[in-house]
Amino acid sequence: MTVINPVAVEDAIREVSGRIANGVMVCDTRYRAFLAADRAYDAAFARAYMAYTGAAHERRYAAELETAAEREARDVADAAYRYADRQAKALENELRALQSVGASMRAMYATAGVGER
Repeated sequence: MTVINPVAVEDAIREVSGRIANGVMVCDTRYRAFLAADRAYDAAFARAYMAYTGAAHERRYAAELETAAEREARDVADAAYRYADRQAKALENELRALQSVGASMRAMYATAGVGER
């Protein structure tokens, strides 16, 4: 059984708060990478579409085949950003839970010994 005390709760809150602050930069970096990969995919697709010399109805499919690597890079960047975002939300929930534990503990310490004679 783990004994929890107010100092341990404060330390955990401080640690999670620091991880949330770091997570902001991680999310920003990953989102910027996604945007860059998305722009690169769009540009490559447009170039491939315009460069295709076959039938007009085949242009889209030819461009899709030609830009598969750019699309994969965009999808990987999107997945990385979404993962970082979910992690950030999980940390926020963890912080709220720790704050709730801290509030319960303060209430418990405030009422300790009340009514005893």
